[in-house]
Amino acid sequence: MTADDSFGRLDDDDYPAYTMGRAAEMLGTTQGFLRAVGEARLITPLRSAGGHRRYSRYQLRIAARARELVDQGTPIEAACRIIILEDQLEEAQRINADHRRAAEASEAPTA
Repeated sequence: MTADDSFGRLDDDDYPAYTMGRAAEMLGTTQGFLRAVGEARLITPLRSAGGHRRYSRYQLRIAARARELVDQGTPIEAACRIIILEDQLEEAQRINADHRRAAEASEAPTA
């Protein structure tokens, strides 16, 4: 990948643009916290060619949510599980809404 290719991907929410140090700095947390949410399988950072962890903006938003819960006193393992369940609920609600719209469309009278 050339430098020009990398610049074009900076707007991509899933592009792993941030090193562990920079990600921790942006979140105001420690690198150990990022390792812990990785070990809890909340996020899985990509690895650079040299084996260093790289995080996307999407992953940083998830880690920030975990940090909010931990800062409120929730154990990290529980915080990660809560976030996973919130994500599953959101996905189920989206699927239900899609099915509802499809059912309504099929029941609509034709003129």
